[in-house]
Amino acid sequence: MPTSSSTGADASTGADLWHHYGRARAARDRAIPGGFHWDWAQDGGPGAEILGDLTGRVVADLGAGSARHAAHLATRHQPARVDAVDNSPAQQAFATALYGHLAPTLRIVPRSAVDHLRASPHAYDVLYAVFGAPCFTDPRQLLPAAAAALRPGGRLVFSTLAHYAGGRPAEADAVHADIPAATPDGRGTTMPRWVLQGHVWQRLLEQSGFTGTTVGVLPAAGGPRGADALLVGCTRAA
Repeated sequence: MPTSSSTGADASTGADLWHHYGRARAARDRAIPGGFHWDWAQDGGPGAEILGDLTGRVVADLGAGSARHAAHLATRHQPARVDAVDNSPAQQAFATALYGHLAPTLRIVPRSAVDHLRASPHAYDVLYAVFGAPCFTDPRQLLPAAAAALRPGGRLVFSTLAHYAGGRPAEADAVHADIPAATPDGRGTTMPRWVLQGHVWQRLLEQSGFTGTTVGVLPAAGGPRGADALLVGCTRAA
């Protein structure tokens, strides 16, 4: 799955913790994806229709990674613009090499999701993430920033793990776990990941200025790395 982080750096060194992610695929697969998937396995479930009609809309992918989902939307759904937001230098380089030619409809934004949203009041009609920034950014910072960056009535939709990949239950409060990661030189380290129960996301979204929150479960596909996902959608209050 095209995961990326808006906070994907080692706090002590500033190293890019997404340096290795997706490197092999970026080298062999330069195609614009023909589909859009929210589930963990990236092979089923609902598609981009969950975002609504994007014609003429301004959209942002929060933690876009190599921008594969953003490229799909930019070429197949007639938005005014899709901003692929990510602060990993490696992921920005992949996105530019793969899909830079889609500018200006696709814009690659080299910035953390929180910083970009805070600098973009009322700029967006739709925000989304596929195992992106909501998984790797403190929701108490990200969600209010997202509400402020949306126009009244704008939509936020994201997928996130329903439980930890190893099967451990999701958290019953807004706390993170430190998960394994690697620096560009291969040194082991950790990064924070938020894996929260659905009612926790709902509470945090309501506190941040969203209404009409829905939380659905996308069941895991088969295989040892399967994991259920949550598909969360909400609307910025008028």
